[in-house]
Amino acid sequence: MFDQPATGPPVRSVAPGSPGAHTASRAKGGPPGWPDRVPPPGVRGWQQAAVAWLLDLCPPDYRGHAVLRRHPVALAWLAEQHVAAQVEAMRQAYRTVRVDLGEALPAGTADALLVCLEHEGLRLRSAQRGITLLREAMDGGVFVERL
Repeated sequence: MFDQPATGPPVRSVAPGSPGAHTASRAKGGPPGWPDRVPPPGVRGWQQAAVAWLLDLCPPDYRGHAVLRRHPVALAWLAEQHVAAQVEAMRQAYRTVRVDLGEALPAGTADALLVCLEHEGLRLRSAQRGITLLREAMDGGVFVERL
């Protein structure tokens, strides 16, 4: 549940400097699933924007830890763990909302809550994809469009 279909053409990662590595995906703002608020890899300041985006996915108290700003790979890993736990919580809530709250909510509210949970689950799955792409870019991956 909460899986959305891939949008756009498939993308593969290649090592920097390898044949076929080019910047076509950079001109569009990164590969499909790249976070909108983060400039593509190679653009000046992209890692600082990535850190800000990743911190927005985490609890506010994470902003107080300097180690997470100094080491974006560690922050991406931690954000990945946090978002994965949220996805699982959304799935559990979706499975049990009618049983747990069915009698406590006015008529129609459980259906509206299910729609809310579905939208939140899709947002979180999109964030998971963005985190994966950021981690690949932080590891030096270059994104190349497939024909």
